[in-house]
Amino acid sequence: MIYLKALEEQVVVVFGASSGIGRATALSMARRGVAGLVVTARSKGGLSSLLTELQNLNVPAVSIGADAADFEQVSRVAALAIERFGRLDTWVHVAATAVIALFEDTTVEEFRRITEVNLLGQIYGAKVALPHLRRAGRGALIHISSVEGRRSMPLMSAYAASKHGIEGFLESLRVELHQERAPISVTSILPSVINTPFYNKARSKLGVKPSGVPPYYQPELVADAVLFAAEHPVRELIVGDSGRVLDWLQRLSPPLVDTLVEWVAFDLQRTNELKSADAPHNVFDPVDSEEGYDRTKGDFSHLAIPSLLDWTDRYPTAAALGSAALGVFALLTMRALFSSARNLNKK
Repeated sequence: MIYLKALEEQVVVVFGASSGIGRATALSMARRGVAGLVVTARSKGGLSSLLTELQNLNVPAVSIGADAADFEQVSRVAALAIERFGRLDTWVHVAATAVIALFEDTTVEEFRRITEVNLLGQIYGAKVALPHLRRAGRGALIHISSVEGRRSMPLMSAYAASKHGIEGFLESLRVELHQERAPISVTSILPSVINTPFYNKARSKLGVKPSGVPPYYQPELVADAVLFAAEHPVRELIVGDSGRVLDWLQRLSPPLVDTLVEWVAFDLQRTNELKSADAPHNVFDPVDSEEGYDRTKGDFSHLAIPSLLDWTDRYPTAAALGSAALGVFALLTMRALFSSARNLNKK
């Protein structure tokens, strides 16, 4: 059994913190009063504004610029955590990028870069964090994957391939750590479509600004899942009811999902806002902070809805007991109805 510290006792690294899920996670960590916080990303402007917010929340925090695709830069992030706070308890890896385009329009260089950031970056994070977690005696690796690690969307081939890779990597790592009884939790968090500046920063070759397939969920829901995983060893958490439904349908019938996705995804991943493939994007370099994308939320709050069933992944025993109780109640109700019907017929 792995026992994790309370967040108030933890030193946490959030990699990919300048905007979206990473920024929401860092701010949520600060509000919980973590013992130390290291935030990192490529966007210097985003890190600067985030650090100001964190300091206003009176949390011990430090920032460092780093590219997830560069192992030496990732290593320096872990080293800074040890230098400033003396230990590392939780590593949260969020950084990701995307090219939204047909496969044939996605270059080899773009595929390579997306793989380096989204997959190798996650591997580098675990590689540099694990020795420090071992020295601390326990800890958590929390990797932000995607529901697209279970079911790919069209126009997202490089992104989806990298997310599938994360799932395979974490499955292998998790079993290795369990075999040696290492007290380190490995969690994959699989968000549905989240309302972040991801769609502003990604490169689009559709001729228009891209979109996810609605509904959207707000990034704070993912941050809540991260905070839960930092204190509770859990294998995976899906964030967003639509992702949970998609995962279930994919297990039931991949050809059915093929048909559904073909029917809706091509149109719904396009907005009416024109956008050139040469517009600023963050695939190879950070987007200038003057673009205004260093924030938690994106442009689709009007399409965001609550998620009702996220707690079932966090408390599976309670969910199972609740389902069993509902099942028993339904059976007893049916039995009572049948009994009443028989009595009426006898009369």
